[in-house]
Amino acid sequence: MDSSVQVQAKVAGPRRVPGWREIVREPFRAETWRRVLYLVLVVPVSVVCVPLAVVGGPVGRVQRALRERVLGESFEVRERGGVLGVVHALAAVPLGVVGLVVTAYCWFVVVINVGYPLRPGGDPTNAWGGPTMAGAWAVHGIAGGVGFLLLTPWIGRGFVALQGRLAEGLLGRDGRGRGRALGLAVGVVVVCGLLSVPVVHQF
Repeated sequence: MDSSVQVQAKVAGPRRVPGWREIVREPFRAETWRRVLYLVLVVPVSVVCVPLAVVGGPVGRVQRALRERVLGESFEVRERGGVLGVVHALAAVPLGVVGLVVTAYCWFVVVINVGYPLRPGGDPTNAWGGPTMAGAWAVHGIAGGVGFLLLTPWIGRGFVALQGRLAEGLLGRDGRGRGRALGLAVGVVVVCGLLSVPVVHQF
């Protein structure tokens, strides 16, 4: 069995549910922060790929190079993107923006809740866990801080995986599952857009 078959076998294998040790370690792993870097870079790279795809440029190679350099992952690409290259570029930009905004917001929630006592004008009297600062900090720090600290890396991992499926489906040689990947990407963008409305109203 050659290496490409072995890689496919690993991908096709059953998904393993992460244990509690893996969940606790995930925020502190280098791979987690490489995924954050990828989510930051995939937005400008995908924006550049829009005009590149329109003129028939090698958008597949650009997206593959980004994944290789940041994540150490690769996939076989078609020489020219064609119509699917344009479709990928137009889908990857909003998905990238949503992924970056959601992930950044979740990390922001971690910071403001762990550092709750440092909030300007933070009167704990009517806050959850109040009226004492210790009680309010405990509630915000544990529920909002630690809770989001453990959850956010997995949210980022999901967005990175979806970008990968979108790129492989629309830009890869194989093209399997391109309709499902595109539909999932559009669905995630729409759902996140709808969920952002009440969040924006809080500010």
